[in-house]
Amino acid sequence: MRRFAGFAFCAALLLPTAAVAQAYPVKPVRVVVPAAPGGGTDIIARSIAPKLSELFGQQVIIENRAGGNTNIGTEFVARAAPDGYTVLMASTPHAINPSLSIKLSFDPIRDFTPVSLLASTQTVFVVHPTLPVKNIREFIALAKTRPGQLTAGTSAGTSQQMAVELFKTMAKIDIVNVPYKGGGAALTDTLAGHVQFQVNTLVATLPYIQSGRLRALAMCGAQRSPVMPELPTVGETLKGFESAGWYGLLGPAGLPRDVVTRLQGTFRSALSDTTTRERLNAQGVDVVAGTPEELAAYLNREIPKWAAVVKAAGLKP
Repeated sequence: MRRFAGFAFCAALLLPTAAVAQAYPVKPVRVVVPAAPGGGTDIIARSIAPKLSELFGQQVIIENRAGGNTNIGTEFVARAAPDGYTVLMASTPHAINPSLSIKLSFDPIRDFTPVSLLASTQTVFVVHPTLPVKNIREFIALAKTRPGQLTAGTSAGTSQQMAVELFKTMAKIDIVNVPYKGGGAALTDTLAGHVQFQVNTLVATLPYIQSGRLRALAMCGAQRSPVMPELPTVGETLKGFESAGWYGLLGPAGLPRDVVTRLQGTFRSALSDTTTRERLNAQGVDVVAGTPEELAAYLNREIPKWAAVVKAAGLKP
């Protein structure tokens, strides 16, 4: 009897802990978007928020904390309590900023807990139609005959700017990367022919490709796009080239494993919803919904990759 009483007492002590773990979340979950409303990160977060709220049984709040090329919102999450109620929708700048910032107030790896690589964006290499090239091989050949004359319009500090620098280094060509304050201005000048080419998202450029105002030469990711399956990738000509925007979920360092598991599973379920997936696919977004380990490995590859590009290009903070 004493043995049973002792067992019952120990079990009673363990019950509250188990109940708390199973109950998460018991209040609204805040997803911090470290960028202004209307951008890719914001669109994805708001696209899945209603489904997340339904699955969690708690309201999911999307909170924009823009500034510092995503550094302000990212630092906010790094300093938040590791309880699962404040998480970060990270994107490509998370891997680029360590090389382009004079000094970050957080560590992009140590100060975060990986939860899931959520999605990737399809990016495309486009040129103004007056440029006499129809594929990447012809573009590289033309650039070698016109050193320093071909110009790219890209948004400063983004994956698009880094993609052009990576292409420039791997192709061993002399082209001029013109950084703009925003992607809209860079696209406008490309359409006007003030710059000859750019790397941009498929969702932003597709209408102009279809109308003939831009010519698509290749996709920049590892695989061809189902939206334009006839279009090759840059890597099919320039072996090893790969550049795509990505979106991932991070929590503060020290996030409990059971909370990570619940977050990852719920986001995966939200992204697996047919309506949500189709809506994102139509915008040039590919759903990934990976594991914490996959996101950790991805970040450990991306950060040194872009650091090498920044160094080779001589870019300054």
